[in-house]
Amino acid sequence: MGERSHTVSRRTVLKWGGTAGLLSVTGGLAAACARPLPAGTDPSGLLLKPGFTSRVIARANEPVAGNPFRAFPDGAATFADPDVAGGWYLAVNHELPGTGGVTSIRFAPDGTIVSAAEVLASTILNCAGGATPWGTWLSCEETEQGRVWEVDPTGQKAPVIRSAMGLFVHEAAAVAEDGRVYLTEDRPEGGFYRFTPASPGDLSKGLLEIATAPDGVPGPITWVTVPDVLATFQPTRFQVADSVEFNGGEGAATHLGTVWFTTKGDNRVWSYDTATAQLGIRYQAGRPSELAGVDNLWIDKLSGGLLVAEDGDDMQVILLRPDSSLDVLAQVPGHDGSEITGPCFSPDGSRLYFSSQRGWNSQGLPLGVTYEVTGPFDQLLGRA
Repeated sequence: MGERSHTVSRRTVLKWGGTAGLLSVTGGLAAACARPLPAGTDPSGLLLKPGFTSRVIARANEPVAGNPFRAFPDGAATFADPDVAGGWYLAVNHELPGTGGVTSIRFAPDGTIVSAAEVLASTILNCAGGATPWGTWLSCEETEQGRVWEVDPTGQKAPVIRSAMGLFVHEAAAVAEDGRVYLTEDRPEGGFYRFTPASPGDLSKGLLEIATAPDGVPGPITWVTVPDVLATFQPTRFQVADSVEFNGGEGAATHLGTVWFTTKGDNRVWSYDTATAQLGIRYQAGRPSELAGVDNLWIDKLSGGLLVAEDGDDMQVILLRPDSSLDVLAQVPGHDGSEITGPCFSPDGSRLYFSSQRGWNSQGLPLGVTYEVTGPFDQLLGRA
């Protein structure tokens, strides 16, 4: 196919380009400066509800269980440990150019960190992704010819490129009950895609389609085949007439036949019904709403609540309840220029994980911090 293009968005260039400049100019000074915690925060620097506590799981460029944890943690998900009852893994993307990838942190049933390992390496700007029902992590590259990697969070199997799912500015992926993978694209004119595997649970071959709507959205969606999934001559989002332009596709989640996804450019949480092909606006964020800068998503299946990460704004993890009311689960003050990424619960729902992608590490550098919050989540979310 010739040399692959790795064009990145202006936002991404500013993000990691700006940090590189900071490292080169102020690294020595930053290492000598301790940042005070904002007023009212807990020892981890978070604002939490009464009865909840937190701990720092990882800081960028610092070891976790003896292994390095790289910068800019992004999309994440948890997986039950197949070998230890009650244990789990936390898979975390790293949105880095050329040295991106995935770190997997293993937890014992009591929450002790057992080990950490790099289960995907030397990839490009691994942004969001999604968990599969069969226990793998789909890690997505946010470049013009970004790939989807299927990754084993246990590290026992080698990661595999799933090129049949298209080469485009991948953001998130969600495997719905219909067996299809729904995919977002982080561009101002990004597409909304679905991938139908040729064989259930096998992502090596299948059909990639893009959403079209001649009469606009919200409304019914018609799916049309993407002619050239490898984008040899033209980006996939421009190959089909009447494809819907979504302004900055971000997180995706799915449950019981509904797929939710966010578009940050217009601050919307969308909902798609896989049975009726109807697309609607689940929630319009932005001021005066408490929720703004919508990004990564996680569905709490026991309560039906959506966890929404804020990119900027107040740096909050916000619960969007089924009745459209909002509740702030956690806030990271004092991390200007950062964003919340990767909100997800442990498999038993008792622990909440998320990152401040450019949070301050122990050397005073904005390279990322990953947190765990525990407390009475069953009561707070109203789980059945």
